Amino acid sequence: MLNYVWFFLAALFEIAGCYGFWMWLRQGKSAWWIVPAVLSLTLFALLLTKVEAVYAGRAYAAYGGIYIVTSIAWLAAVERVRPLASDWVGVGLCVIGATIILLGSRVSSS
Repeated sequence: MLNYVWFFLAALFEIAGCYGFWMWLRQGKSAWWIVPAVLSLTLFALLLTKVEAVYAGRAYAAYGGIYIVTSIAWLAAVERVRPLASDWVGVGLCVIGATIILLGSRVSSS
């Protein structure tokens, strides 16, 4: 269960870091947006190493599902755009997929 916390926090910092570059390059904001963006992306990388997984590729695959959940939450909370019903269906499928990847590796390695 702790893996999901690490995934969520990592996704939050990855999205925030990328959003800083988005604001600078796509929205014409100050280049100073890069400073917190780089710090945020560094935290993202560090947090992702906290995940309990034997292989990085499997951790990154499961992380992808949680990243999608966090991205839709970001869309709603930060960008103030209401997610579509299809967004929530996709989110559900991604969480199921991430869980299968995480739990499947434990069952197979026993």
